[in-house]
Amino acid sequence: MRIYLDTCSLQRPLDSKAQTRIILDADAVLGLLALCEAGTIELISSDVLIYETSRTPNVTRQEYAYETLSRAARFVELDEQVEQRARELNAVSIEPLDALHLASAEAARADLFCTCDDRLLKKARSIPGLQTRVVSPLEAIEEIEQ
Repeated sequence: MRIYLDTCSLQRPLDSKAQTRIILDADAVLGLLALCEAGTIELISSDVLIYETSRTPNVTRQEYAYETLSRAARFVELDEQVEQRARELNAVSIEPLDALHLASAEAARADLFCTCDDRLLKKARSIPGLQTRVVSPLEAIEEIEQ
Protein backbone atom coordinates (compact mmCIF):
# COMPACT_ATOMS: atom_id res chain seq x y z
CA MET A 1 0.00 0.00 0.00
CA ARG A 2 1.24 3.49 -0.89
CA ILE A 3 0.47 6.60 1.18
CA TYR A 4 0.96 10.29 0.53
CA LEU A 5 0.97 12.49 3.62
CA ASP A 6 0.30 16.12 2.81
CA THR A 7 2.27 18.76 4.70
CA CYS A 8 -0.29 19.32 7.46
CA SER A 9 -0.42 15.60 8.27
CA LEU A 10 3.34 15.23 7.97
CA GLN A 11 3.78 18.05 10.50
CA ARG A 12 0.95 16.96 12.85
CA PRO A 13 3.25 15.19 15.39
CA LEU A 14 4.92 18.56 16.05
CA ASP A 15 1.68 20.47 16.68
CA SER A 16 0.61 21.59 20.14
CA LYS A 17 -1.20 18.80 21.97
CA ALA A 18 -3.88 21.13 23.36
CA GLN A 19 -6.78 19.28 21.71
CA THR A 20 -7.69 15.62 21.79
CA ARG A 21 -8.09 15.51 18.02
CA ILE A 22 -4.54 16.76 17.49
CA ILE A 23 -3.20 14.14 19.90
CA LEU A 24 -5.09 11.36 18.07
CA ASP A 25 -4.02 12.63 14.63
CA ALA A 26 -0.38 12.93 15.77
CA ASP A 27 -0.37 9.39 17.15
CA ALA A 28 -1.95 8.09 13.94
CA VAL A 29 0.68 9.84 11.79
CA LEU A 30 3.47 8.43 13.95
CA GLY A 31 1.87 5.00 13.56
CA LEU A 32 1.77 5.43 9.78
CA LEU A 33 5.42 6.44 9.74
CA ALA A 34 6.30 3.40 11.86
CA LEU A 35 4.49 1.20 9.32
CA CYS A 36 6.54 2.85 6.58
CA GLU A 37 9.75 2.15 8.50
CA ALA A 38 8.67 -1.48 8.93
CA GLY A 39 8.04 -1.79 5.18
CA THR A 40 4.33 -2.46 5.62
CA ILE A 41 3.38 0.61 3.57
CA GLU A 42 5.29 2.89 1.21
CA LEU A 43 5.66 6.59 1.92
CA ILE A 44 5.54 8.91 -1.09
CA SER A 45 7.40 12.21 -1.29
CA SER A 46 7.22 14.88 -3.98
CA ASP A 47 8.66 18.11 -5.28
CA VAL A 48 5.52 19.76 -3.90
CA LEU A 49 6.19 18.47 -0.36
CA ILE A 50 9.81 19.62 -0.58
CA TYR A 51 8.72 23.04 -1.82
CA GLU A 52 6.09 23.51 0.89
CA THR A 53 8.52 22.33 3.56
CA SER A 54 11.09 24.88 2.35
CA ARG A 55 8.53 27.62 3.04
CA THR A 56 8.11 26.52 6.67
CA PRO A 57 9.68 29.23 8.85
CA ASN A 58 10.36 26.91 11.80
CA VAL A 59 13.74 25.19 11.30
CA THR A 60 12.85 22.28 13.61
CA ARG A 61 9.73 21.56 11.54
CA GLN A 62 11.73 21.81 8.32
CA GLU A 63 14.39 19.38 9.53
CA TYR A 64 11.75 16.93 10.78
CA ALA A 65 9.91 17.00 7.44
CA TYR A 66 13.07 16.64 5.36
CA GLU A 67 14.27 13.73 7.51
CA THR A 68 10.91 12.00 7.24
CA LEU A 69 10.62 12.57 3.49
CA SER A 70 14.16 11.30 2.92
CA ARG A 71 12.89 7.85 3.88
CA ALA A 72 10.15 7.82 1.24
CA ALA A 73 10.03 4.82 -1.06
CA ARG A 74 8.83 6.90 -4.02
CA PHE A 75 9.37 10.46 -5.22
CA VAL A 76 7.12 12.39 -7.60
CA GLU A 77 8.69 15.13 -9.67
CA LEU A 78 6.64 18.11 -10.74
CA ASP A 79 6.05 17.74 -14.46
CA GLU A 80 3.49 18.85 -17.04
CA GLN A 81 1.21 15.88 -16.32
CA VAL A 82 1.09 16.70 -12.58
CA GLU A 83 0.60 20.40 -13.31
CA GLN A 84 -2.24 19.70 -15.77
CA ARG A 85 -4.03 17.43 -13.30
CA ALA A 86 -3.58 20.07 -10.59
CA ARG A 87 -5.23 22.65 -12.87
CA GLU A 88 -8.18 20.28 -13.31
CA LEU A 89 -8.46 19.82 -9.54
CA ASN A 90 -8.13 23.56 -8.96
CA ALA A 91 -11.02 24.09 -11.37
CA VAL A 92 -13.26 22.08 -9.01
CA SER A 93 -12.42 24.25 -5.97
CA ILE A 94 -9.27 22.57 -4.66
CA GLU A 95 -6.72 25.17 -3.56
CA PRO A 96 -3.66 25.33 -5.88
CA LEU A 97 -1.08 23.81 -3.51
CA ASP A 98 -3.53 21.13 -2.36
CA ALA A 99 -4.28 20.38 -6.00
CA LEU A 100 -0.56 19.86 -6.66
CA HIS A 101 -0.36 17.49 -3.70
CA LEU A 102 -3.39 15.49 -4.89
CA ALA A 103 -2.07 15.38 -8.45
CA SER A 104 1.30 14.16 -7.16
CA ALA A 105 -0.40 11.45 -5.12
CA GLU A 106 -2.33 10.32 -8.18
CA ALA A 107 0.84 10.32 -10.31
CA ALA A 108 2.48 8.01 -7.74
CA ARG A 109 -0.62 5.80 -7.73
CA ALA A 110 -1.05 6.36 -4.00
CA ASP A 111 -3.74 4.22 -2.43
CA LEU A 112 -4.29 6.84 0.27
CA PHE A 113 -3.86 10.60 0.43
CA CYS A 114 -3.73 11.58 4.10
CA THR A 115 -4.61 15.05 5.36
CA CYS A 116 -5.67 16.73 8.61
CA ASP A 117 -7.36 19.53 6.67
CA ASP A 118 -11.11 19.02 7.11
CA ARG A 119 -12.01 21.39 4.27
CA LEU A 120 -9.72 19.54 1.87
CA LEU A 121 -11.12 16.20 3.03
CA LYS A 122 -14.68 17.33 2.33
CA LYS A 123 -13.90 18.90 -1.05
CA ALA A 124 -11.71 16.06 -2.29
CA ARG A 125 -14.25 13.41 -1.35
CA SER A 126 -16.79 15.11 -3.59
CA ILE A 127 -14.58 14.90 -6.69
CA PRO A 128 -15.73 12.17 -9.07
CA GLY A 129 -12.98 10.01 -10.52
CA LEU A 130 -10.26 10.92 -8.03
CA GLN A 131 -7.65 8.19 -8.38
CA THR A 132 -6.56 8.07 -4.74
CA ARG A 133 -8.67 7.80 -1.61
CA VAL A 134 -8.55 10.90 0.61
CA VAL A 135 -8.53 10.10 4.33
CA SER A 136 -7.69 11.51 7.74
CA PRO A 137 -4.76 9.95 9.67
CA LEU A 138 -7.16 7.92 11.84
CA GLU A 139 -9.02 6.63 8.79
CA ALA A 140 -5.71 5.67 7.20
CA ILE A 141 -4.75 3.60 10.24
CA GLU A 142 -8.17 1.93 10.29
CA GLU A 143 -7.95 1.03 6.61
CA ILE A 144 -4.40 -0.32 6.82
CA GLU A 145 -5.14 -2.44 9.87
CA GLN A 146 -8.22 -4.12 8.37
